[in-house]
Amino acid sequence: MQVRPITPEALVAEIGDRIAAAPRDRWVRVAIDGAPAASPGDLADALVDPLRVLGRPAVRVPAGGFLRPASLRYEHGRRDPDAFHDLWLDTGALTREVLAPLEPGGSGRFLPSLRDAAADRATRAPYRTLPPGGVVLVDGALLLGRGLPFDLTVHLALSPAALARRTAPDLAWTLPAYDRYRAETGPEDAADVPVRVDDPRHPALVTGPR
Repeated sequence: MQVRPITPEALVAEIGDRIAAAPRDRWVRVAIDGAPAASPGDLADALVDPLRVLGRPAVRVPAGGFLRPASLRYEHGRRDPDAFHDLWLDTGALTREVLAPLEPGGSGRFLPSLRDAAADRATRAPYRTLPPGGVVLVDGALLLGRGLPFDLTVHLALSPAALARRTAPDLAWTLPAYDRYRAETGPEDAADVPVRVDDPRHPALVTGPR
């Protein structure tokens, strides 16, 4: 295993080039996996324009738009880390509405969001169509190890100490879920592109055998 320091700008360029190298007649489904403290949405946003410049129309789809209803998420209480780990993300809906339509032979017609988790109601977002060769960037936490059909996975890794330090106090109850994720899924090993972001100003790519 090698750890290569890289600037945030070069990280975006390197991931963008890797995505753009995929066959141009197919959609590319990319996971940007990381706890909120790692800001996966910021990386997804940063990739959209460079991918368009490279001829790959790209859309960001936050996984937070595909959480289960509150009655299921909070069945064991509002701050249960095991429920957060196991139950919150509606993987079936994310696959059905976003990832499956973008597999080879799919329709290209996807739903950008399903549920407003804060209001606990459907977003009623209209379906959109991504042309062949387009890229969907799904960002969120705990995305790996669930059998979701991504073509490329990026994991933004934080050490336990950095994660605890950078997690908002009202989300500290989720920290045991990330301990489980690290132990059971091993996202830094599972991801195609693991990136260490203990200091977001100085990320580092993990390369080679892991």
